[in-house]
Amino acid sequence: MAANSMPSALITGITGQDGSYLAELLLSKGYQVHGIVRRSSNTVRQRLDHLTADAEIYDKRLFLHYAELDDITTVRRLLTKVRPDEVYHLAGQTHVGASFEIPESTCDFTAMGTLRLLEILRDIEPRPKVLHASSSEIFGRPLAAPQSEATPINPVTPYGVAKAFATQMVRVYREAFDFFACNAICYNHESPRRGESFVTRKITRSVAKIKLGLQDRLLLGNVDARRDWGFAGDYVDAMWRMLQHDSADDFVIATGQDHSVKEFLEIAFDEVGLDWNDFVGIDPRYFRPTDVDLLVGDSSHARDCLGWKPQTDFPALVRMMVRSDLAAIAKETAV
Repeated sequence: MAANSMPSALITGITGQDGSYLAELLLSKGYQVHGIVRRSSNTVRQRLDHLTADAEIYDKRLFLHYAELDDITTVRRLLTKVRPDEVYHLAGQTHVGASFEIPESTCDFTAMGTLRLLEILRDIEPRPKVLHASSSEIFGRPLAAPQSEATPINPVTPYGVAKAFATQMVRVYREAFDFFACNAICYNHESPRRGESFVTRKITRSVAKIKLGLQDRLLLGNVDARRDWGFAGDYVDAMWRMLQHDSADDFVIATGQDHSVKEFLEIAFDEVGLDWNDFVGIDPRYFRPTDVDLLVGDSSHARDCLGWKPQTDFPALVRMMVRSDLAAIAKETAV
């Protein structure tokens, strides 16, 4: 990067939860931001609407480009043209439950898509720094908790297997081809921008609808399942810090605390003055064929090397999501 020039970054998956928060963060730090957009993603671009509607940002410091990760020629042409300083690879089929229904496309997009991107970047000069968004699902059923970067990989879901492949490939390219490439091994992270098919957002939207008299019941699977849940806005800050570090490495990004779906329900319904037991039922259809055991992360490496720690605690995260859905649904249903 030339002295005093604006740093540039390219984000795959920019229309997703993490991509939108990361785009905001990079813009706030003076970056020129390029995002790869799939042609099929038109319906979920609302996460970026506030940015694309800003004439001072859109097409001046934020640029969106159509491309598919399996279209190697288009992606190569884009990277050659843009020549970003940093690449944040966030795109992928991210729904663990759905990966059992579409394992082939999950593996092709999440695993092979990452390899294709690494191969393109291998030929780009100067080569950008690379961040790959990995997942705690690579650990599957670990023998000990909390998990760290040294925990053996043992995925038990198609999504976990695909992410494990991608994570290992990033490590291989870092060591074999001198890539500045990092894996952000992210534990579950949520926000008001989380997709509606994920259990956390399913809960908060249902709570809002029940409070507003638009829904009577909420059916869920295993409410005793426990996760290490953080705020997506905090996690993209960790991703940025990784590429500013003096050397490439892998980092677990987590809160270090686990909570059950039941605890999530209690806080969410309490936010609107209701008792979750009066509205929630169990439906066996929502149990996964295999599920992970206790996944809770040890982010001490990120805290020590990057100076990162989560800023949003679990109750605040849940309440933030409920309030956002209450406001959004009330607006949608207003006459």
